[in-house]
Amino acid sequence: QVQLVESGGGLVQPGNSLRLSCAASERTAGRYAMGWFRQAPGKEREFVSTISGSGIVIYYADSVKGRFTISRDSANNMVYLQMNNLKPEDTAVYYCAARGSVLATPHGHEYDYWGQGTQVTVSS
Repeated sequence: QVQLVESGGGLVQPGNSLRLSCAASERTAGRYAMGWFRQAPGKEREFVSTISGSGIVIYYADSVKGRFTISRDSANNMVYLQMNNLKPEDTAVYYCAARGSVLATPHGHEYDYWGQGTQVTVSS
């Protein structure tokens, strides 16, 4: 069972940047597709980004395309989400997830393991 721990959240002003990190308890490269999801208060969880097991296939939600970048560090079992030009509507708890397949997918129900989440608040 893969354990995931997110970090890097915080309070930032609009237009600023944050980098979220997700540390996995075992090797995920070549074995698991990884994803980032978020949930704002009173809203359903929504897809943010996903990266395939190879790191080649990447998808983004339209709302973050051009501002967020997902990447993975295979040597250290890490996945990152670089978030630039943050907006108040990006405020949410951000979750890292691992899927027991190398195929990337934006569908949360297809992921098998989830982290505990990290809070991101964008406010002036």
